[in-house]
Amino acid sequence: MNQRTDFEFSMYSPNMSLTSQKVPCNNNLCELQSECSGATSLCPYKVAYVSADTSSSGTLVEDILYLMTEDALSEVVEARIVFGCGQVQTGSFLDVAAPNGLFGLGMEKISVPSILANSGFTSDSFSICFGRDGIGRISFGDRGSSDQNETPFSVNKVHPTYNISIVGISVGSTATKADFSALVDTGTSFTYFADPAYTQISGAFHAQVQDKRYVPDSRIPFEYCYYMSSNNTIIHSVNLTTSGGDQFPVSDPTIVISIQQNEFVYCFAVVKSNKLNIIGRYDAEQSSSLPVTPLNSSSSPRMMLLDKVATLLEAT
Repeated sequence: MNQRTDFEFSMYSPNMSLTSQKVPCNNNLCELQSECSGATSLCPYKVAYVSADTSSSGTLVEDILYLMTEDALSEVVEARIVFGCGQVQTGSFLDVAAPNGLFGLGMEKISVPSILANSGFTSDSFSICFGRDGIGRISFGDRGSSDQNETPFSVNKVHPTYNISIVGISVGSTATKADFSALVDTGTSFTYFADPAYTQISGAFHAQVQDKRYVPDSRIPFEYCYYMSSNNTIIHSVNLTTSGGDQFPVSDPTIVISIQQNEFVYCFAVVKSNKLNIIGRYDAEQSSSLPVTPLNSSSSPRMMLLDKVATLLEAT
């Protein structure tokens, strides 16, 4: 996959911004008011992540997010948003994760889509699309097309997330019923399934592979890997049937890994989880230089349209 490596990162400093404003503890977006010394003191934030010992903490600030309309006028829109200005980072944030920060796209009222909707800029929805070079595009207020697939969210009111219900799994010629929920998370690189969903989908994939299995070492998180054959390797299609009956076709269910010079293996790109089911954003480029032939897949980037009422997952 061709990844852009020439990004210029910059550090945000409230003191260097003429439009930055401090968020006091009496602001309705301040969730840690119990840790404040007074109503007008700076609102703190702290977020812990699933990754081991990974967290971010600091204070909330408010500043302008510059957007552009998608109509013929292409007007610049100035929207004030609230976000965390990190002061202490731990775990993966000290190494490889989010080198230029995280963009809040969740369901809670402090997220960017929620703030834009509550301020009257857009409807409470957005679409996001990743290209082959890693560059993405976010369209706030996009409600998709009339022919797209849809499924309702299974919302936890205490901590709302983009959680959907999976009622069926199809791998190649094998289709089975399923009954589990999964979190759709663009911030997670790969897909994680716990049993029984993991064994169900990985077992169906393994049963239809003709290539010799490669037993990965501890550096590879995937359990089911295979040597690439001299002939074309066939990658069977993988589809998830969501609540309501619509299907989400997984455009690239495998990842190709170099184990040594000029030797490659491919792995079923689902990691076994102890508890959580997470549908990540991995979508590999199909390379003509490698003898892999995906079946029923598209060369176009995948689009996810995430609405507060329905999750709209569409392979374009």
